[in-house]
Amino acid sequence: MNLSFFLSNPLINVSVISWLAAQLLKTLLDTIKHKSFDRHRLAGAGGMPSSHSAVTCSVLLTSYYLYGFNHPVFALAFVLALIVMYDATGVRWAAGLHARAINHIVEYLEASDDEASRKALHDLIPRLNESLGHRVREVICGAALGFGIAFVAHFLRTPS
Repeated sequence: MNLSFFLSNPLINVSVISWLAAQLLKTLLDTIKHKSFDRHRLAGAGGMPSSHSAVTCSVLLTSYYLYGFNHPVFALAFVLALIVMYDATGVRWAAGLHARAINHIVEYLEASDDEASRKALHDLIPRLNESLGHRVREVICGAALGFGIAFVAHFLRTPS
C-alpha cells in the first residue's frame, strides 16, 4: 500500500512533527524535573509544553502560508486553535483538579482500618490522571513551539 499521500499534505506533516516535538520536549523536561524517565509522558496529556497548542498553532500558521488569511481553511484552523487552547486552560485544567481531589478522598478512605473496605475501594476506583490540562504558560509555550515549527517548515518547503 502506497502511503506517500500522507507525506504530500503539509498540514498533516507539520502537525505530526509539532506533536512529536512537544511530546519529546515534555518528556525531557519531566525527566529532568523528577530525575527519572516516565515513558507514559511520551503520549500523556498535560505538562510543558502543550502538544495540543503546538499542533493547532502549527496548522494555523501553515494554513496561512498555504492559503492566506481569507481562506476558509485558515478560518477553521484559527477557530480550532482558540477552542483547543481555551479548553486546555479551562475545562481540562478543572478536570485535573477534580481528579486530584478524588484521589485525595480515595487515599483518605483507603487509610481506614477495615481491610475489606480498602481493597474494595481500591479495586472500584483506580487512581485518576491529574495531569489533564495546562497552565497558561504551558499553552503559550506550546503555541510558540507550533508557530516555530511551521515557520521553519515553510522556509524549508519554499525554494530559494
